[in-house]
Amino acid sequence: MQAMIFAAGMGTRLKPLTDTMPKAMVTVGGQPLIQRVIARLKAAGTTRIVVNVHHFANQIVSYLHDNNNFGVDIRISDETEKLLETGGGIKKAAPLFNDNEPILIHNVDILSNVDLAKLYNLACCEEEGKAVADAVVLVSNRVTKRYLLFDDDMNLVGWTNIETGEVKSPFLQLDVNKCHRYAFAGIHVVSPRLFTLMGTFPDKFGIIDFYLSICATHHVRGYVKNDLKLMDIGKLDTLHQAEAFLSELEC
Repeated sequence: MQAMIFAAGMGTRLKPLTDTMPKAMVTVGGQPLIQRVIARLKAAGTTRIVVNVHHFANQIVSYLHDNNNFGVDIRISDETEKLLETGGGIKKAAPLFNDNEPILIHNVDILSNVDLAKLYNLACCEEEGKAVADAVVLVSNRVTKRYLLFDDDMNLVGWTNIETGEVKSPFLQLDVNKCHRYAFAGIHVVSPRLFTLMGTFPDKFGIIDFYLSICATHHVRGYVKNDLKLMDIGKLDTLHQAEAFLSELEC
C-alpha cells in the first residue's frame, strides 16, 4: 500500500500559527498533524508515503528526518518553487510511486474514523458486476455549498454549487435533481493508470476538475461511510475543537 499526504498548502485559515510554521506541523493532542496522518496510514498497511511540501518545507523535512520517517519509506515531492494544487501535486509526485498499485491521497489536516485499508481496497478489487475503479473518493452528507454528483451506482457524473446554480459535468443532459449529492471529504484513492491522462493537464490543476474531465470514460466512484466522523482542521475554530474530537474518535 502506498499513499500521499498533501502537506504543501499555505494554511492561510490557520494564521497566525502558520506565519511561522506549515499547517502540517500544527499540533493536536500534543502531536503535529502530519505525525497523526502518518500513524494512521502506517496502521492501515502503508509502506511508502510521498509528502508534498511548499510552505516552510524545511520544517517538515527536518521533522521527518529527526524521527527516522517514523519507520516508513517517505519521499518528498518538492513544490517550494511553485504550489501546484491537488491535481498538479499528484502529477509531479507520480515518478515517486510504484506504478503497479493505487495511491491513497490524504489531506494533512483531516482527522477521521475512516478505515483507510478498506477504502484503499475498494480501488484494488473488482466489485460484483462492476469494473475496477480508476479512483474512489470518500464523500459525506456534510452540508456545504459545493457538492459532487453521483448516479445510482455511485459513479461520479458532475459537480454543483447550490448557491450559484453552477453545474460542471461531461454529460450535457444531466438532470441534477436525479443525482445523489455528497460533499468531498479530502481522502481518495487514485490508480496510477490515470497518470498518463494527467500528462495532458498543465502543471497546476485541481484533482476534482480532473476527475470531472474523465468521469464519462473512466470509473470514478464515491464511497459513503454512514457513521463517518471527520474533522477538517483547516480553521482556528475547528483547531480549538480538535482535542475533544480526538477523544470522540477513541470512544
